[in-house]
Amino acid sequence: MQERRNYRVGRISVTQERIREEEWQMWSGEKVALRPVAVGDLNQLEAWANDIGHTGEFNQFGLHATGRLARSFAETGLLTEEWGLLLVQANDGAIVGNVDYRQVRHGPGASNRAFQIGISLSSPYRGRGYGAEAQRLLTDYLFATYAIERIEAETDISNVAEQRALERAGFTYEGTLRRAQWRGGMWHDLFLYSKLRGE
Repeated sequence: MQERRNYRVGRISVTQERIREEEWQMWSGEKVALRPVAVGDLNQLEAWANDIGHTGEFNQFGLHATGRLARSFAETGLLTEEWGLLLVQANDGAIVGNVDYRQVRHGPGASNRAFQIGISLSSPYRGRGYGAEAQRLLTDYLFATYAIERIEAETDISNVAEQRALERAGFTYEGTLRRAQWRGGMWHDLFLYSKLRGE
């Protein structure tokens, strides 16, 4: 059942043909499910964007402009063929974080396309296995939806929790990207992980 609603998110007005919550399409696991962002989620996402308690030390890349997500949502719904953002919802219905994906290319042409994924969980929900399951669900979704062979993830060399989560999600360590990321006023080395179709 669909209903048409007008919403105000900060100073941005958004109209959405909204599907009732119980009809959302989800990718579900034992602990969490992934679902698209709805208009009613935008205020929470805007608050999380500048909250280090949510983003954590490894996802701090400066302040985000208010209304940026609402504008992007109005244009794309935060889901396109090149990038997307999905919410991580625990079995009790709590929104515990988000996962995202973005297209990367390793040569010309569509056959050289891959996706890189990322995750951000609010601090009270870390260490419960939600991250590993959410990233496994995201890779399942991407392999089922797109004709790709490879999904990548990068994480700081000191982010041991995310390294373990990626390994539990079926990713393989490939190597170190030296001084690849500027964050917190300094360069950081990253570990590169990948998961191939069928792994």
